[in-house]
Amino acid sequence: MYHELIWVLPFIAVLASIAILPLIQKHWWEKNFPLLCALLSLVVIVRYFLVLKDSASLIHTAFEYISFIALIGSLYVVAGGIHINVKGESTPVANCLFLFIGAVFANLIGTTGASMIFIRPWIRMNKYRLTAYHIVFFIFIISNVGGGLTPIGDPPLFLGYLKGVPFFWVLKQVWPIWILAITLLLILFYTVDVQNFKKAPAAIRQKETSKGEEWKFLGAHNIFFLLMIVGSVFIHHPPFLREAVMILAAVLSYKTTSKSVHESNDFNFGPIKEVAILFLGIFTTMIPALAWLEKYANQLGVNTPGQFYWASGMLSSVLDNAPTYLSFLSAQMGLFAGTTHFLLETHPIYIKAISVGSVFFGAVTYIGNGPNFLVKSIAEQYNAKTPSFMAYFFNYSLPILIPIFALIWFFFFRMAV
Repeated sequence: MYHELIWVLPFIAVLASIAILPLIQKHWWEKNFPLLCALLSLVVIVRYFLVLKDSASLIHTAFEYISFIALIGSLYVVAGGIHINVKGESTPVANCLFLFIGAVFANLIGTTGASMIFIRPWIRMNKYRLTAYHIVFFIFIISNVGGGLTPIGDPPLFLGYLKGVPFFWVLKQVWPIWILAITLLLILFYTVDVQNFKKAPAAIRQKETSKGEEWKFLGAHNIFFLLMIVGSVFIHHPPFLREAVMILAAVLSYKTTSKSVHESNDFNFGPIKEVAILFLGIFTTMIPALAWLEKYANQLGVNTPGQFYWASGMLSSVLDNAPTYLSFLSAQMGLFAGTTHFLLETHPIYIKAISVGSVFFGAVTYIGNGPNFLVKSIAEQYNAKTPSFMAYFFNYSLPILIPIFALIWFFFFRMAV
């Protein structure tokens, strides 16, 4: 069982490289990370193709990666054609309202779509006092926790929908947890933002409170292309039609959006290129990790809803949360010798646990969810302060998210059977 974990080392090497190398060899990392990801991926590809003769796993992962990058990339391009111009500097109350609205929209257009639309105006409206916690709380709320109510919100929930979980089931089951998590995050953000607001020059504070923000919306026709992408998520056959629709929407959006809008957004393909390369390495090297999890999930001693909550959550913070969700759903079916419908009827708390864990814990690291890295890259383009991989975890996720997730476990999953 455990001797097979040696083949998880390339995946661990990718994670360690993302976490450590930008800190100690930033310029080397920026220049060579594509080569490093390719070499580590090659180790897995050679083993599966030549040793295990398992080309099917490689092909399946390739299909998943194409679907992932088509969704992430098309939303990035379309959102890049939507410019929300904000004049004025936002108050703490307005910031909290903005984050809450973004969290709601994450369930309608996905965490990726919401992140790409809202991150640029978020940076602009706080430009005079922008700090790392502005970026971090944006990732916490809009890029992750916010999308926990619908199958559109985050990929694990969509896979659950495809496996038989009714579309509105998660909303009915999870909304109290969602409200608790969002409320606690907003309270913490407001507390910090008030202190930051007080440090702003008096002239700016007076302008903010007296005049408020002025908003201007450009590129409205891209809303159609955004809806086109969201709608395409529900296309299952024939193969690659869904991805073709997404790419078509992105191409049409890019061609029909005026150059001035793209320039206003400082739009370029740098961030999506970085994400595409990094996640190509992540998707490839995590094949052995997911295979091991699927093979031995029933032997890990995970039996209670609380254990499923923590296990799916912790693994989703470093593995792709969609296949992690499916692995634990399969483990639950094996535990109770039943189908998804059977679990929904007799043990719904188990599916509820992995639904919350898989989505919420995506905020724990930059690689926990696709939008996290995109937000980080865009913020860096605006010269915003963004914590390193390790600082993000130790300075923000560990002291902020983990206590909130522990409260959720205590109130909702600790005594559940």
